[in-house]
Amino acid sequence: MAPTRSSRAAFVLLGGVQVTLIFTLAAVAVPLPGIGVEFGVRREELILLSAAYGLTFAGLLLFGGRLADRYGGQRTLTAGLLVFGLASAAAPLAPGYGTLLAARLAQGVGAALIAPAAMAVLRTVFPSPAAYGGAMATWGGLSVLGATAGNLLSGVISALLSWRWAFAVPLAVTVAALVLAPRVLPAATGSHSGTGGPEHPARRPRLDLPGALLATAGLASASYGLVLTDAWSWTSGRVLAPLVAGVVLLAMFVGAERRAPDPLLPPRFLLDRRRALGLAATALTAAGTATVFVLFSLHLQDERGWSALRTSAAFVPFAVALLASGRVAGRLIGRYGAPVVTGTGLAVGAVGLVLLALLGMNGTVPYAYGLLPGFVLLATGVAASFAGAAVLATDRVPAERTGLAGGVHNTAMETGPTVVFALVLGVGGDTASLAVTAALFGTAALALRLA
Repeated sequence: MAPTRSSRAAFVLLGGVQVTLIFTLAAVAVPLPGIGVEFGVRREELILLSAAYGLTFAGLLLFGGRLADRYGGQRTLTAGLLVFGLASAAAPLAPGYGTLLAARLAQGVGAALIAPAAMAVLRTVFPSPAAYGGAMATWGGLSVLGATAGNLLSGVISALLSWRWAFAVPLAVTVAALVLAPRVLPAATGSHSGTGGPEHPARRPRLDLPGALLATAGLASASYGLVLTDAWSWTSGRVLAPLVAGVVLLAMFVGAERRAPDPLLPPRFLLDRRRALGLAATALTAAGTATVFVLFSLHLQDERGWSALRTSAAFVPFAVALLASGRVAGRLIGRYGAPVVTGTGLAVGAVGLVLLALLGMNGTVPYAYGLLPGFVLLATGVAASFAGAAVLATDRVPAERTGLAGGVHNTAMETGPTVVFALVLGVGGDTASLAVTAALFGTAALALRLA
């Protein structure tokens, strides 16, 4: 059945919110040095500021998904938008580093409620499996679109205005979503519909607070330890302390989930092979995109002497190729299946990464030959990979666990870049990091081919 006018409007609203969540992740990436100068803070404090949003976002996603399943997608979405919007209003008014850090952490809390709740509401907008699968094929590319927009616009806004104006985007989108949601989204009909309601309290999942605390603390601590590898060695106490603490807490989380009567993350939920491959592809694709954005943002400004504005403009072809590929990915999935499209996307992305490793880091090779082909191929591949992986990760999920699926999917998307980026940077220089990432893409493509 073709999407109706109301379902398209709901998708545009929810999709715009999802793009904004990832946009906000990258909103301070380019202007970070200027923020350091303005507030007079050290490198390690800037690293924490850069990671703060992602730490609470990734750490609370599983709990956010459980809240969406228990209290309904619309209620959780509204609560998340309120938290996210208030934090987005406070950030540009921050008089100092501490206030800005607190605002970024609070933004992550709101985002962790919004992301899985939006996917739960999406399930009610597209109730049939075929319609939901088609919606998820498009949904999968929204996050990389948000990351691309964040890198593009943050540089432009910083160059023309101030880093503080970058927060106008999430604030405006949040206000619009709060105003339009009651008019555009379907009315709440029950906890199993994904939009909330007290009609079936006996079937509501328990919140599993011990599991939520262990998962949040473990993911946040381990991610912070990995982020610090940018400034200190793996053997440094600054890195080892949070890293070891995070691993221990996550191990305790796994043990607690096995004993919990209604676990936050049921162990069997990840045993579905298609779902596991989809989550792995999501994490890896997000990591590859983030790696390229970070490495080339630094390379173009530090090695080639480009301005922040010119650096942002260099990624415009990436965004164009991303949009073009995303428009056809859904049709390809319907014709060839999600595993084939995901694997092919990873293979094409691997070729783009190889070209960037061989030519992109060579400052003597012009942009048109050294970076442009790699950017276009990578964007084409990751759009297809994200679309197919989103379908695989949410396929055959019961309606009452849609919030959980959204939380797990977004957790893979948020933690993948932190883990993979820290690991590939440890192999050597930028060229080696790109080559290793390309090898990981190729390996994942082969795994999907053999699945």
